[in-house]
Amino acid sequence: MIKTLIFDFGNVFINLDIEGNLKHALEKFKIDAFSEEMLAFNSFYEQGLISTEELIEFYSDNFPHLSNEELVDIWNYMLKDFPKHRLEFLQRLKEEERYNLILLSNTNDLHIDWIKKHVPFFEDFKTCFNQFYLSHEIQLRKPNQDIFEFVLSQNNLKANECVFIDDNTDNCKTAEALGIKTWNINPEAEDVTTLFKTKANLF
Repeated sequence: MIKTLIFDFGNVFINLDIEGNLKHALEKFKIDAFSEEMLAFNSFYEQGLISTEELIEFYSDNFPHLSNEELVDIWNYMLKDFPKHRLEFLQRLKEEERYNLILLSNTNDLHIDWIKKHVPFFEDFKTCFNQFYLSHEIQLRKPNQDIFEFVLSQNNLKANECVFIDDNTDNCKTAEALGIKTWNINPEAEDVTTLFKTKANLF
């Protein structure tokens, strides 16, 4: 019996343009690919291991032709709209009180700051969840196994009583390896609000 729903944030509730963001960043940086050092700094930032100031300083040192404001804009370029019908779906779930609702997101201070400014119902969204885990606050990151073990142990959950919804295949594979049921949602063709119809077999 499913008792807990664990949701990703990006491309589940808020729309992202990951491919467009990569293309935009490479054009702005005037490079062909992200270096290993850049990827490492991005990961450190997502885990809250370095500050926003340290991230911006790193990029500013490497790309002095860009202002700090431009660097922030590049970083946030992937963030798009948050369709309100997804919030309403979540609010109905909360009212029904059938499931323990948890958010588990790889994110960072700059993205959350942008969302707070551009999504007027962010606080309403946040209060729908029993637990709201952001990677940079708990210093753990998907798809690493320890972040899922953290959620399970912190909330005394049985893996086979949980459904995890995420657009990232690697994240879902890690969850499945621990016995968590998953919906590897395709944001191009699927919407989280159809959860109980699309994935009726999980329930």
